[in-house]
Formats: sequence, C-alpha cells, structure tokens
Amino acid sequence: MRREKFIFNQQTLQYDRVVEPLRYTILRIFGFFCAASVTAVVMLLLVHRYFPSPSERMLMQENDVLRAEIASIQGEFSELSAVLGNLQERDAAAHRMVFGMDPIDQDVWQGGRGGHDAYEDLRSLPRSGDYMAQLRENVDRLKHQMDLQSRSLDSITMMAEQKEDMLASIPSIKPIRSDRFNRKIENLSGFGYRIHPVYKVKKMHYGIDFNCARGTPIQASGKGKVKWAGVRGHLGKCVIIDHGYGFESIYAHMSEVLVKKGEEVERGATIGKVGSTGLSTGSHLHYEIHKDGVKVDPIQYCYDGLSTEEYAELVAASKQSNQSFD
Repeated sequence: MRREKFIFNQQTLQYDRVVEPLRYTILRIFGFFCAASVTAVVMLLLVHRYFPSPSERMLMQENDVLRAEIASIQGEFSELSAVLGNLQERDAAAHRMVFGMDPIDQDVWQGGRGGHDAYEDLRSLPRSGDYMAQLRENVDRLKHQMDLQSRSLDSITMMAEQKEDMLASIPSIKPIRSDRFNRKIENLSGFGYRIHPVYKVKKMHYGIDFNCARGTPIQASGKGKVKWAGVRGHLGKCVIIDHGYGFESIYAHMSEVLVKKGEEVERGATIGKVGSTGLSTGSHLHYEIHKDGVKVDPIQYCYDGLSTEEYAELVAASKQSNQSFD
C-alpha cells in the first residue's frame, strides 16, 4: 500500500491528502531489501568468521594440522637433501681420487631451470599455493638428485669392475719365483746400459735377466692374451702377452713354450720354461715390459711378496753395471 501524506493548505486552512507515486514506493521497498540483504550478508560473514559451525571448526583444525604436516615434511626433505648431498660429495671424491673421472656437475646436480615457472598453477591457489608449490619443487629436486646419484653409482660399479680387471692385468709379479734363482738376488742384470756378453761393448739392455736353471717354470706376470708364442729372432723361443691398458710383457730365450697365440692366461699361469735359445750365453729368462709401446724398466713391476727393504734391495741389484746374459 502506498504511503499517504497530509499537507496543510494555508489558503483553505485544511489538510490536503497527497498520495506517494508508485515508483517512489517501489524504490523505497527495493532499498529496504538491499539494505536488509547487505546487513544479512555482513552478519553471516561475521558469524562464520567468529562463530564457525562445528563442521567448519573441524575443517579449520584439519587445515592447521595439514599446514603443520607440510612444514614438517619440508624439514624432512631438507634433511634428506643434506644426506644426499653428503653422498654426492663422497661420490665425487671416489670419482676423482679412485677412478680419475669427472664428478657430477653442480649445476646439473641442483637441477636449475630457467624460464617458465613449472609450479605456476600450484602457486595460484590462494591459501595453500606456496606450500604446495614448495613441496612439489622439493619432491622433484629430490627425485632428480636420486636419479643422478643412482646413475653415478652405476658408473662407479662399472669402473670398479674395470679397475679390478686392470689391477689383475697390469704386470705386478716376477716371472720367476725368487726361490728358483740360481744366484743371489744381488746378481741380477737389470734395465740400462750393460756389457753385452757376445759383443763385449756397452749396449742398452731393455729388460731384466733372471739367472735360473734350464727348465725352471716361467709364470705370466699379469692377466692377458698371448700375442706371440714361438721363435722370434735373437730372443729365441719367446712369449709376448698383451695385458691391455697399454701393457705388454716379453719372456725370451725359453727352452719350451707352453702356450699358444690367442690363448687367455691368468696372472701366475705357467707359460714356458727357462732355456738359452736365441742370442744367449747361458740359461736365463730375459724379461721386458712395454707401456704404450715404450720399453720401461721391469723392476717397477716386480714387487710381489717383497717387503719395502727387499724391494729396495732388488732395485739396487738391478741398477748395478754388470754384464748381461744376452
């Protein structure tokens, strides 16, 4: 019902009735409803903010627990990352010191990314965005580092196997056991300029002569493949073993060869017997070591079963300037 008004008319000295236009009535009613609606919304927000329902209170408590749990998980991620970082440092030391390999690059280890933010969608969440983005970033980084570390350990395992093979292959024992020598160890003829027994002049002697009785067993000084087995000029009957890794060993003046070309031999395997074939003046074994095609002093590879003092004695004996046997 529209509102009625009465206005005093001074001419007639009476009150005249004035009826309110319909549009004013509609506007007044609309304004009332708007004010009531705004008031209701504000009251509802205040009630929800300061007087939550039991279910809302439980959700709020659950959110607080989840936030605390996320923070705890982030701390654990930091600890795991530190442990993994320590493993990576030890891994790098193993690569450098043991195998001579380059360690994992730190930029690759950290997994740095440029350009687009991979966690932009998570960060856009109004309340939990930063938490979830940080959590996902930590998980991805840890997965990346664990993958790198796993592959690095695989490479270390492979290198260790190769290292084991290399250690078994490099010549490291004397080709004649010490208890089979005819003379004392001091009478060795070693690497260097020696008086040639036939030409009676000083010539470079590229090996060690082990003075032994004819038929004394000769052993391979390292694992390898027989490259030559037979007669070879002034060396007489000889065996050449390719040990790989740039190493070759030569055993000359044999009386008997017990291996064939292409045969695989292990360190310590008997490959022949001492003799005096080729250009030789008596039963002995002429032993040489070649590294990358260069003849080197074999005394550096005859340290089996010797103490420090005994090895020093062997080196001193090989350095004496005496007459060689070939």
